[in-house]
Amino acid sequence: MKLQQGQIWKCGGQFVRIVHLERLEVGYKSATNPRFTDGEHQHTSKKDFCRLLKGATLLEAKSADAEKRMDDGGLQKAL
Repeated sequence: MKLQQGQIWKCGGQFVRIVHLERLEVGYKSATNPRFTDGEHQHTSKKDFCRLLKGATLLEAKSADAEKRMDDGGLQKAL
């Protein structure tokens, strides 16, 4: 799994969004709804964050490649 800033994960009844990603530390916001209106910011080590995400589902991946493909008029298959 490759962590990227802006990813949204669903862990049971919680939603987790990566806000700040560094080499050894992750800043994230956790909330009970996917709009993150009631969330709180937290910081932890990357190792502990990966343990938190064990069994979680990735909801939204915001990457430069995906945004570029959307700008090109749709998704293209990567070979």
